[in-house]
Amino acid sequence: MENDSGSPQGPVTCGSWIRRPENLSLVVLGRSKRGNSSPSLLQIFSFDPKTVSISTSPLANFVLEAEEGDPVAVAVHPNGDDFMCSLSNGSCKLFELYGHEANMKLLPKELTPLQGIGSQTCITFSVDGSKFAAGGLDGRLRIMEWPSMRTILDEPKAHKSVRDMDFSLDSEFLASTSTDGSARIWKVEDGVPVTTLSRNSDEKIELCRFSKDGTKPFLFCAVQKGDKSLTAVWDMGTWNKIGHKRLLRKSASVMSVSHDGKYLSLASKDGDICVVEVKKMQIHHYSKRLHLGTTIATLEFCPSERVVLTTSVEWGALVTKLNVPKDWKEWQIYLVLLGLFLVSAVAFYVFFENSDSFWGFPVGKNQQARPRFKPMIRDPQSFDDQNSWGPVDM
Repeated sequence: MENDSGSPQGPVTCGSWIRRPENLSLVVLGRSKRGNSSPSLLQIFSFDPKTVSISTSPLANFVLEAEEGDPVAVAVHPNGDDFMCSLSNGSCKLFELYGHEANMKLLPKELTPLQGIGSQTCITFSVDGSKFAAGGLDGRLRIMEWPSMRTILDEPKAHKSVRDMDFSLDSEFLASTSTDGSARIWKVEDGVPVTTLSRNSDEKIELCRFSKDGTKPFLFCAVQKGDKSLTAVWDMGTWNKIGHKRLLRKSASVMSVSHDGKYLSLASKDGDICVVEVKKMQIHHYSKRLHLGTTIATLEFCPSERVVLTTSVEWGALVTKLNVPKDWKEWQIYLVLLGLFLVSAVAFYVFFENSDSFWGFPVGKNQQARPRFKPMIRDPQSFDDQNSWGPVDM
């Protein structure tokens, strides 16, 4: 869905996937106002995995009031029923998806702790949905319990200005980066700083994402070192930098990790994206000039398909199918397991039938072959003769 200069709707400012029941994926987009003819909007669209496209008509629209400003960022709760939107007037508003795809509505909810807190450049929910974090243009960082909204951390001077942030897979840590190039790690449950990531004087840590595969406890960061763009890796056990690699080879605007943790993606400030396999840190997909000549603001993996959502002010929202190896479907795995079981059963049967003795294979030349099984029925008189004990002295 691209922006049209003749469209009455304003440009796309943010977007995100919404994972619904039965593996259904929706897309939420925020649009800024265009002059006096078009107000700021939040829209919900359906996604067709067969055609890899977003519906041309929205399933639901919500018109924001003029005093609320434009959508700045969107964070969808893992349950797929709610999402938070930060607004340019300095507040955050919660929206609940109500109804089904054929008749869907957005119900707004104002949260008192998030009213008038200033422009929030970054908002996100933890993977388990129990925490919410907001990072402001003024450098203030907030971590709250969800949905109680109890404040865990409220640090006015966390950064010069919050650039990016991400929760770890187990929701134990929060990583945040600043526009001045620094990055800090926070212990979520206690709301205390753990460490500041080490860097050289000519390095700026701009973006951060935790690994999500459950086996490699790493933190990926996009680092600008002079005119070189690097993807660096920190060990979560020691918070020491363990290596770096040049992947995108140009300044990155946004970073994302797939839900299963297999892929890492980077988007550039001139419209390119690259997708990297985390296991080998090798590029598997590269799209040049996807958003020609403009900064990509949103980059997010689809929850159910190897597809990414990207947005920019100039080109709107695009969905791109990734040129990566296909994943095994659940039914394919069960079919392979069934096949292995049947092959094992046939092999066992053949082995047993062609051996004279299962436990003593192979059989010697003078060894008696496996006896045929005979019925265990004998003459009653003969049985009594062989098993008569006679009188027993007590």
